[in-house]
Amino acid sequence: MDEQHKKTALRMIPYGLYVLTGKAPDGQLAAATVNWVTQASFAPPLVALGVKVDSGAHAIIKAGGRFALNILGKEQGGIAFAFFKPVQAEPGLLSGQPYQDGSNGAPVLDAVPAYLECTLVESVERGDHSVFIGEVTEAVVRQQPAGRADDATLWMKDLGEKVFYGG
Repeated sequence: MDEQHKKTALRMIPYGLYVLTGKAPDGQLAAATVNWVTQASFAPPLVALGVKVDSGAHAIIKAGGRFALNILGKEQGGIAFAFFKPVQAEPGLLSGQPYQDGSNGAPVLDAVPAYLECTLVESVERGDHSVFIGEVTEAVVRQQPAGRADDATLWMKDLGEKVFYGG
């Protein structure tokens, strides 16, 4: 396979940006910017997302069985960048961002326009990322989008010409 063609073709897939958060049974918190996310079922409502196997978020979500998918708005590139690196947890703050515990215990960032709370129902572990399938147990929209809902989401391309995810 031509490596440059593979990279270019995979980069042609559009990616939204989200902050995945979780809490382990021992109270340890995880948060990471993710972009491999899709709705997988209407009934029951399921989402599927790719999570890097060697990340702290992977281990904590597997242990806790619950997570929140914090949906970033168009002007929230700074929040996306804050969670590109390992999370710094302080009381009430994750990497400098205020949060509250969601109804399932996973942290929910105060600044996001919407979020989903999920229960981990399946994990497909292949390669350097696992596919986590979560059943949506709560959905909150704090700020109604003007126009199409998918146009309100921060996209990878919104971070600039030089920011890509692998490929």
